[in-house]
Amino acid sequence: MRSISVFARDYGSVFLAVLALAALGGGGLAFFLARPDLAMLAWFGGTGVVLAALAVEILQSLARGHLGVDVIAGLSMSAALAFGEPLAGAIVALMYAGGQQLENFAEGRARREMTALLGRVARTAMRYVDGHLEEVPIESLCPGERILMRRGEVVPVDGRLLSDRADVDMSALTGESLPVRLSRQDEVASGGTVVGSAFDLEVLRRSEESTYAGIVRLVETAQQSRAPMMRLADRYALWFLLLTLALAGSAWWASGDSTRALAVLVVATPCPLILAVPVAIISGLSRAASRGVLVKSGGALETLATIRVAVLDKTGTLTGGQAGVVAIRSSGAVPEDEVLRLAASLDQASNHVSAEALVCEAKTRGMVLSTPVEVVETPGTGLEGRIDGHAVVVGGSDFVRGRCSSGDPRALGTDLPPGTAVVALGIDGKVAGIILLADRLRPDAGAAIDAFRAQGIRRFVLASGDRADVVDAAGRMLGVDEIRGGLLPGEKVEVVLGERRNGPVMMIGDGVNDAPALAAADLGVAMGARGAAASSETADVVLLVDMLERLPQALAIARRTRRIARQSVVAGLALSVGAMIFAAGGYLPPVQGALLQEVIDVAVILNALRALRG
Repeated sequence: MRSISVFARDYGSVFLAVLALAALGGGGLAFFLARPDLAMLAWFGGTGVVLAALAVEILQSLARGHLGVDVIAGLSMSAALAFGEPLAGAIVALMYAGGQQLENFAEGRARREMTALLGRVARTAMRYVDGHLEEVPIESLCPGERILMRRGEVVPVDGRLLSDRADVDMSALTGESLPVRLSRQDEVASGGTVVGSAFDLEVLRRSEESTYAGIVRLVETAQQSRAPMMRLADRYALWFLLLTLALAGSAWWASGDSTRALAVLVVATPCPLILAVPVAIISGLSRAASRGVLVKSGGALETLATIRVAVLDKTGTLTGGQAGVVAIRSSGAVPEDEVLRLAASLDQASNHVSAEALVCEAKTRGMVLSTPVEVVETPGTGLEGRIDGHAVVVGGSDFVRGRCSSGDPRALGTDLPPGTAVVALGIDGKVAGIILLADRLRPDAGAAIDAFRAQGIRRFVLASGDRADVVDAAGRMLGVDEIRGGLLPGEKVEVVLGERRNGPVMMIGDGVNDAPALAAADLGVAMGARGAAASSETADVVLLVDMLERLPQALAIARRTRRIARQSVVAGLALSVGAMIFAAGGYLPPVQGALLQEVIDVAVILNALRALRG
């Protein structure tokens, strides 16, 4: 039930529950010892204290303009004392105070995955200073500084690996059981746990700007939110209050027996309505977080369950967001692998995105790169230098052709797929080959869309700022319903708003240019594993792990959570109304009715906790 106050939520509700239990038990012992006077005193006293605390809560709610169903509990305790049924009042008091503890326990169990994120924040780090190590607060770390990460420590800030390798457990963020192995110069996200040997890390961002700090802020927001279904429960609760008063009054008027009215009030305390929804929603949020999908609020979880249209960005969402080698074509003078090795060796001297892609591909293939010398770079065009005694030139087709006496890279670059970039290689004045680069579709993109369809999403729209021919090729491969390329950020918003006629719309993106569309959609989803901070802050859902297939899983969790919440409310209220009818007919005395209602409460909460399971 609702907390009595901030203090009562943390401490007072425990005191009330213990007091109510002691009063009920002490009174029972006195009754069996043939001291009914002491029993009545204990039951009256325990009920009176809980009733007084509840009255404070009701008055505070009325001051905020809110009338909740806690009024029923107050009426039933008041009626029990007025009609000389202190035992029934003591049971209701225990039910009320114990209900708070039951809800706190259930929510604590449900929040386990999310609370685990908050509890893992690192406080200090070992920083190198003049060749020595000193322990400093993570707030004092600045970009460019070097820190030591030891086995068992949580990575405190985003950084770049300076050692040869590192093994980091990212299960708290991604749900993956196997550690991630990282290589020198790889970026290490904050929040992971070091499970291998110690390594050095270069700080890339301050602690408040790190990946993990952003996730913690999002988790805190999610924990403080209330879902529309929870607000809807408040509205239902008001109608339930009116029904209860009408039924209790009718029973008293028809029978002339005030005990029947008391019995109706006792069994009417609608804990199923108050407890079931928040417990189920928090369970769903926790379950999604354990799969690496952070849903910021209960309202977002409910909206996710209703989605029927998905608008998808391409770059960084359906593709990796970085160019990769898709093919190598040799002129015949040297093998294809040697074309890549020589180009990557020279590109070690450049920080161009294409150069980084070639070097990464060569290292992935296990190639041993040579050291470039006499390097001259023409920014944005190409490089010249010497590799293993050979004059090597790498760059665009025109750049390489202009520096070679024979061969033409364009002769090797016929029939290229849309969106393909060409890096040409010349050796000792001759064109040796070309390397084709493209931003490839994620391996799980097609499977993710199929999984979305299985979860009831009826329409998919690919909306991207990339060239129309590139977007069209990607869309046809994935089989989406509509393809829109060459869009500006404002045009993406128009696409999202236009799709609302087909049902609730989910927008999935990762860049700054996606933020307006994410905000305009019924539900915005950001690829937060490596997406822009602006999109993560704007979105309702953040994918913490770079695995698109986790989103359909989150959709399934959301729909199951909503179904369980509704089941709990309907079943709980149906049982309560049935008990009220029996009580109005005189077939359920107040004491037995109070015990029955407690059984209903426990059953409803256990059912709501099913949302935690897969």
